[in-house]
Amino acid sequence: MSNLLTAKELKERSSIVDLLQRLGYRPAKKYGRETMYRSMLRDDDSTPSFSVNDDLGVWFDHGTRKGGNIIDFGLAYWKELDFNSVVIKIQEVCALAISEVRKGQRPRKAIKVPHYIINEVKELGSNPAITEYLCGRGVFEVARGLLSEVYYFVEDQRGARKQFFAAGWQNENKGWEVRNKYFKGCLGPKGITCVQGHGKKVTIFEGFINFLSWRVENPASDSSIIILNSLALLPVAIQSAKAFTFIDIFFDRDNPGLGATKEFIRELPYATDRSSTYEGFNDYNDKLKASMKVVEGTTPETRPSFQR
Repeated sequence: MSNLLTAKELKERSSIVDLLQRLGYRPAKKYGRETMYRSMLRDDDSTPSFSVNDDLGVWFDHGTRKGGNIIDFGLAYWKELDFNSVVIKIQEVCALAISEVRKGQRPRKAIKVPHYIINEVKELGSNPAITEYLCGRGVFEVARGLLSEVYYFVEDQRGARKQFFAAGWQNENKGWEVRNKYFKGCLGPKGITCVQGHGKKVTIFEGFINFLSWRVENPASDSSIIILNSLALLPVAIQSAKAFTFIDIFFDRDNPGLGATKEFIRELPYATDRSSTYEGFNDYNDKLKASMKVVEGTTPETRPSFQR
């Protein structure tokens, strides 16, 4: 395929809803700016639990508790493909829209620009819903001083605003990775997050919830930390990890996570896969919740109650 878009261009100019339509998936429901589907990433989704916010360019699967941008979706959907192959595959599926952009014509789907504005960032503890979410994950206490409460609004083309809040974790590009009971996404540019510690040891995670889960069980560790915030940033994390002598990897034990671990070790053979720590579970947080006998009460049909 000629005239390929870069990954950055693809994320800025593509539409997840358009991609799903081209793949043959139709929305089941729509709630405001959220479009709901029966999950194409699972075979057991009897009720619509795959959410897309096309204005923000993000998706979230309530059944697997995973989400991200359009490339993250491609990695989850085409499990056998690596990062570069997924970028190419998405462009092949959405060839018409991409050719229009390349010719300088008006794309069928307008290029997305940020429609959010952050109102306020607070320390944890003042918002009961955020506290409840983090307590349900078993990480509230260790999250103090690391996460923040992020309050923001999304504005549509008519100027109508809808207020939201979430637990936030800032990446190295000053974007905010935000999570609450109903939404997982990023406000601003994606990037990895680094926490400085020991100069020779580094511990690496896919997301901040799993890092915090590890911290619950390893409060005295002085290891430096790298959090990808998205498997799409694996090459960036590998480059950052080259500065360390001892590397421990705690990625998910699903196909994308295991594939990323193999790629990481292929590039840095002295790195060690530590995911056997939570063998029998998908990730560190699943193990932590099981050990605490915490049962989350997320119901896909219950609509977000996180407005201010």
